[in-house]
Amino acid sequence: METAKKEPQKTWMNKVPEVTLVFWLIKMMSTTVGETAADYLDVNLCFGLTNTSILMGILLAVALFFQIRTNRYIPSLYWLSVVFISVFGTLITDNLTDHFEVPLVLSTIVFSVLLLITFAFWYAREKTLSIHHVDSIKRELFYWTAVLFTFALGTAAGDWVAEGFEIGYAYAALLFGVLIAATALAWRYFKVNSVLCFWIAYILTRPFGASCGDLLSQDATHGGLGLGVTGTSVLFLIAIIGLVIYLTIAERKRAKGAIR
Repeated sequence: METAKKEPQKTWMNKVPEVTLVFWLIKMMSTTVGETAADYLDVNLCFGLTNTSILMGILLAVALFFQIRTNRYIPSLYWLSVVFISVFGTLITDNLTDHFEVPLVLSTIVFSVLLLITFAFWYAREKTLSIHHVDSIKRELFYWTAVLFTFALGTAAGDWVAEGFEIGYAYAALLFGVLIAATALAWRYFKVNSVLCFWIAYILTRPFGASCGDLLSQDATHGGLGLGVTGTSVLFLIAIIGLVIYLTIAERKRAKGAIR
């Protein structure tokens, strides 16, 4: 009597890329694209906030479906998911502000609490929040939920600071840039927990990128440089695509080296 052959167990590898300068550059530019692309679809193409939110929600769901189905890090798929989640996270906050008139300070508090709850459940179930061990479906779901809340939180906090305190886009970008640098110094020289510093920097790059995007895209009467949302989106998308191609080539070389 023949015995049924066991299916080979699927081996999961870490699904998050190594945190390097390129990682932070793409992350920052994806937040800029998130800000400008949402404005472009909403205003320039006249989709409206609701239709733009529905469209980006569908695109994000499709990207995450394929991202989670893989068992390894694929640069193009991972960063496409980041760009879509950046746009969708921006739209969540915009909907709360424009449609439901939720104050930005309240949105900032709510998303901060939701992010902390996500981290609490993630740690309680997995005993780690490290991005070096996103190697199962459960951990990846926690990871992308946290990422979504960081983008929504960063949007709310960035708009609250730039508009609520009326400091302008340039000073807002400078403020968040200084906070990111301080976080990096705290990790590098004062040995502050690396996981904590990563997530703080991840949150701060959202308002930093959004402020840079507004600074570049808005006209001079609003404190910007007047490149427009189309020009800014195209500029940063080209830069992101170039860096992702570089990462894809590097990943393939690394994989070939590991096989030998």
